[in-house]
Amino acid sequence: MRLLISFAALFLSISLLQLSSGAIGPLDALSGLVYGFTNTEIGLMGSAHFLGFFIGCWWAPRLLGSVGHARTFAAFAACGAIGAIAHPMFPQPEIWSALRVLTGLCVAGCYTVVEAWFQAKLTNRNRGRIMGIYRVVDIVSSSGAQLMIGFLDPASYVSYNILAVMCCACLLPLALTTSEQPVTPAAPRLRPIATALVSPLGTAGVLVAGLTSSSFRMVGPVYAQEISLTASQTGYFLATVLLGGALAQYPVGWLADRYDRRLILLGLSLASVVICFFMALMGKSGFLVTITGAVLFGMATWPIFSVSAAHTNDFADSESSVEINASLIFIYGIGAIFSPLVTSSLIDWFGPSSFYTFIGVAHLVLVGYSLNRMRTRPTATERTRYTYVPRTSFQIGKLLRREQRRNGSADLE
Repeated sequence: MRLLISFAALFLSISLLQLSSGAIGPLDALSGLVYGFTNTEIGLMGSAHFLGFFIGCWWAPRLLGSVGHARTFAAFAACGAIGAIAHPMFPQPEIWSALRVLTGLCVAGCYTVVEAWFQAKLTNRNRGRIMGIYRVVDIVSSSGAQLMIGFLDPASYVSYNILAVMCCACLLPLALTTSEQPVTPAAPRLRPIATALVSPLGTAGVLVAGLTSSSFRMVGPVYAQEISLTASQTGYFLATVLLGGALAQYPVGWLADRYDRRLILLGLSLASVVICFFMALMGKSGFLVTITGAVLFGMATWPIFSVSAAHTNDFADSESSVEINASLIFIYGIGAIFSPLVTSSLIDWFGPSSFYTFIGVAHLVLVGYSLNRMRTRPTATERTRYTYVPRTSFQIGKLLRREQRRNGSADLE
């Protein structure tokens, strides 16, 4: 019972954290427009967030070894609360970019603590159920954060205070749990070049997934305003992408476990190209078309990270799989850092249609590279089971490896 209460506390903490950190990106975009920031300056804030995420993923495991789980979580949550509450005090894009580094640190650090806690406490008896709940909590909270934009007034002290309160509240469940803190995990080594050599196509897919996801999450609100969506419509627009991605996970996973994963990746990228170019041509085409396009966009693009990770793990041995999964998150972060700044600049120069055009071109390159790799070497004969991979922290690789082992054992029984 104490273990179940501990897991419930972790889920509640993550839900509150995701609601706070997930809403601050679109709120910053809408608030920046109110203050007269350029689209490029808004994109810079999105890039700053992923820079903080990138630093936090590297730093958090090392801080865990120094001060423990609860104190590490508290330190990173404090960064997120400071980053949110200080926004109305300094309405300048450069300062907001620095504050967004703090929110990125918060997300990466807190997820690292939670996933390290899971890693230590989960057993083969409860692993599948707990990880399934974890993924649902992540998706539902992310979607809810986007919908909050419908009632959070841009450039308002109250709006940022609400997000800061949620970030502070995420401390309470973890701080009050009576469960004993787990042993501190070792920080995984990062070998992105070695990972790229193991699977060039999987690495390229993860990089494009980073470009796609960060562009949509951080610059999507700018695009929505450019095509004259209201604040509530912008929230639905952002949330339906996540909904589409969630709906596609099971059928894509079923296909990826039965057919050549390179074909699945190729098909998803081709679909992404078609959807992106169609939406770029449609422009301001009405809310129904925009929402439908967003759902299809999410279904085509969001599973690409997990398919790419599964394809990469097919070529990895059991000793290196944890490092490879951590390196994939690292590579994802590299793409995520630069993409919002590039996408927002393109909107400034060429208009809102360049938002989808940029993402479509990235996937078109991935299509060409997929075809090239399919001619270069055959697919792996032994494959790992497809698993939906949250883009949360370097520790997720350890959780996924244990779950894959459990699933593999279950398949043999």
